[in-house]
Amino acid sequence: MINPNATSLAENVTCRAQTTPSHRDWYYWWSWGERMHTAEDPAGAATKVARVLAAVGE
Repeated sequence: MINPNATSLAENVTCRAQTTPSHRDWYYWWSWGERMHTAEDPAGAATKVARVLAAVGE
């Protein structure tokens, strides 16, 4: 995802299962490996990504 008003702001988000065998739910993950949001709520994940990619003053 890229903010067209600030093209230097970009992020790669992946969707994969939690690696813990006792907890196999799917999540969206930030590019640096931090779990971001449950895959059952893509709109909530999109809101988080939009907040991170928002240009100052938007």
